[in-house]
Amino acid sequence: MSPDLRGAMRNFATGVCVATTYADHEGTRRHDAVTLNSLTSVSLDPPLVSLSLHRESQFLTDLLATKKWAVSILDCEAEPLARRLAKGRDERAEAVAALPATPGHETGALVLDSQSGLECVLWDSFDLGDHTMVIGEVVSTGVRDLQPPLLFLHGSFQHLASATTSKES
Repeated sequence: MSPDLRGAMRNFATGVCVATTYADHEGTRRHDAVTLNSLTSVSLDPPLVSLSLHRESQFLTDLLATKKWAVSILDCEAEPLARRLAKGRDERAEAVAALPATPGHETGALVLDSQSGLECVLWDSFDLGDHTMVIGEVVSTGVRDLQPPLLFLHGSFQHLASATTSKES
């Protein structure tokens, strides 16, 4: 019997974010966005982050073709958006068209009006099991402290009752 990795990881709280990328075809840009909780800070110098995406994902195919994406870290009020963008590509299309977002200055990928945003360019990618890990160099950031972050724990979205932030001097 294989280990119950999904069951064990249900006890690990993660932040929730939306990754965006696009595909250009005959002068038309089609944006896509997907909810995920696999964002990891990899390095501060150079600034690198990683995402893990299912290898069969069309989102991943677009990301690897453009080599550009953005990640928007969601606050607790963005749960409805996170739910809409956690669906299949065809079901996400309407939500993507209505996103409160603008194309990033560095990548052209949509950056949502959210807690924090990162624009990334592909540094490297690795096939790992049924996923591909993409490593991106962060080329632009935006930080706005809004509501407490949206979390994923025990297989569902969670909200912190309150959050305090402290900044280093």
